[in-house]
Amino acid sequence: MTRLHLATWTEVEVYLERSQGIILPIGSTEQHGPTGLIGTDAICAEAIAQGVGEATQALVAPTINVGMALHHTAFPGSISLRPSTLILVVRDYISSLVKAGFTRFFFINGHGGNVATLKAAFAETYAVLADLNLPNSDRIRCQVNNWYMCSSVYRLAKELYGNQEGSHATPSEVALTQYVYPDIIKQAELSPHVSQDHRIYGAADFRRRYPDGRMGSNPALATPDHGKQFYELAVKELSNSYLEFLTAE
Repeated sequence: MTRLHLATWTEVEVYLERSQGIILPIGSTEQHGPTGLIGTDAICAEAIAQGVGEATQALVAPTINVGMALHHTAFPGSISLRPSTLILVVRDYISSLVKAGFTRFFFINGHGGNVATLKAAFAETYAVLADLNLPNSDRIRCQVNNWYMCSSVYRLAKELYGNQEGSHATPSEVALTQYVYPDIIKQAELSPHVSQDHRIYGAADFRRRYPDGRMGSNPALATPDHGKQFYELAVKELSNSYLEFLTAE
């Protein structure tokens, strides 16, 4: 039993007798260039979270598929929550689970645009829970873990792709989606001229600055085998991090 939504409430009650930790995958629904799936960030976070859950016998919450991606909304198909909305979503997710007895919330994140909002959401949640005087509110711990920043993943991406990894619609994340969905691999002609800029402002500016959605990346280098390697490295590293998180003060 690793998926919360496939468990019964009685099974969760038994689980809480041995562990108060839970893994929460969070991603985004946004453009990823001409060959990247719109659900890339959520797909990657969910797959890795399931792997970590199986490796550590931890419960995995339903994936938060829509994140903070306002800068991508000039591309068709992208969906975003405002930072203020995402803060409330995360706060309510955590608060509901705290009332059940969970105290350790290990977020596996697939989207860089979520990081600042997640950290703000954690601060908001700590304050709200303290005001409510819930039992064990002082023991609640939240942590964001970006799978793409795992040291082993980062090293492999640099080894495989060098400076063509880029920072959005990257070959590493595209490769992972190809591993998860080998029957849905997209092909398109990619211009060799891709902006190496890393600045992000509003949606219209982003579309002008990065016309096909890529930021310095060459996702044509991705393969399902690369994706398998990234998956295994991320699951191993984050499994260790999760177990450490459970016992940390």
